[in-house]
Amino acid sequence: MPVFFPDATKAVLKTLDSADIENTQTPGILINTYHLYQDLGRKILKHFGGIRPFMSWKGALISDSGGFQVMSLAKKFNKRGSVTDRGVTFQPPGGQKVHFTPEESIEFQMEIKPDMVVALDDFTDPSSTYEEARETVERTILWAKICKKEFERIVEERKIEEKDRPYLLAIAQGGEFLDLRHECTKRLAEIGFDGLGYGGWPAGEDGKFSYDTVKAVADETPKNCLLYGLGIGRPEEIVDCTDLGYDIFDCVLPTRDARHGRLYVFEANSMDEINIRAPKFYSYLSPDKEKYYDDHEPVSKACDCLLCRRYSRSYLAHLFKIEDTTALRLSTIHNLRFYSLLMEKIREEKV
Repeated sequence: MPVFFPDATKAVLKTLDSADIENTQTPGILINTYHLYQDLGRKILKHFGGIRPFMSWKGALISDSGGFQVMSLAKKFNKRGSVTDRGVTFQPPGGQKVHFTPEESIEFQMEIKPDMVVALDDFTDPSSTYEEARETVERTILWAKICKKEFERIVEERKIEEKDRPYLLAIAQGGEFLDLRHECTKRLAEIGFDGLGYGGWPAGEDGKFSYDTVKAVADETPKNCLLYGLGIGRPEEIVDCTDLGYDIFDCVLPTRDARHGRLYVFEANSMDEINIRAPKFYSYLSPDKEKYYDDHEPVSKACDCLLCRRYSRSYLAHLFKIEDTTALRLSTIHNLRFYSLLMEKIREEKV
């Protein structure tokens, strides 16, 4: 089961088209509800019958709720007064105010027609006091109840059969306060969802990955629920989290790193030799370094992506040197294939 979905925030992965993504054997993507609500709108979605026909995507699809934007946009620019129990007021610099409610988040996601709908949550800022974190937990639970009610209303109204309806997932908040993480997850589980997710920053204020908070959510999640690590992450973190029971992951790292000339390379001479349990099973390659200018080798011998099958490190270094966008496309393809291979190896272990 474990899968990794890259973030195609606005229904696109930068530098790639849908066929490129499919060719990396990436099974699904994550798109962002708030940004599509702002940039695309309901009319276009209805016209095309969902986001898949619009972007010609045949794989799996998760729609994020817009919860991250509660923190990154609403709280950042308007402080906490813009977030109430009724919803969120966004006012991007130079833009018009947008009031976004839990009901609107679910309603819009149902127009997207994903495989998984995510309840709107109140993102716990890493710098929150205990009282502030408690407030985000209470609001997250309140919104989760509203979201479930709206989801069930739409399913009934549209007469969507059980086999055809998307999964509904709720997000556990609470920051680094373990008692709040336990409580939030337990109360969400009592409401009843198809899956629960780890929400918030996966790293503490010291920059280290917070395994204790990740484990707290896993410990309170019923065994029959999907477990989703939102924003996780680095390859070694994904491996460790699957050991805790996590099934689904998404992160911007592989695609963003690719565009900045940071490629992931397995420490192996073939795909069969990949050992994800080795202490350092991968490394980074920066193709713009001068030592690669005349290197005939592929970026990785343990990869079958378009870049590694057809081109040398030397050619990729040349593309970065002349700042051609092909460098970004090929690097992104490579990093996505690295992650799909990583997940293949994890699934092989669990058979």
